Amino acid sequence: MSRERLPDRRQSKTFKIPRFAGLRASYHITAGNYPDDRIGEVFISTNRGGSAMEALARDVAILMSLCLQFGCSISTIRDALTRESNGEPSTIAGAAADAIAKWENGDRHEQTR
Repeated sequence: MSRERLPDRRQSKTFKIPRFAGLRASYHITAGNYPDDRIGEVFISTNRGGSAMEALARDVAILMSLCLQFGCSISTIRDALTRESNGEPSTIAGAAADAIAKWENGDRHEQTR
């Protein structure tokens, strides 16, 4: 399968996760869309620019974006990520995938910023 690139100009939505896993960092997740409204890219940033946590968040977003552009759905990515015994995400990747999937599945007004 080949990579489906996004157009240069595209719609996107930004979500804020104020805290995750007890860390004081807040996360901003931006999901970019293809013209048909499918999610095609993810950006994750923290309020801790230059930190290892920021670099890891950016790298996770790049990997998620590549998966999406090669045909993997956000729900497939979400289901593959590590979860706690109560079903909560273990990583920021899971928290981002949850927020995007929730928005994509119809809760578009509550999550959009």
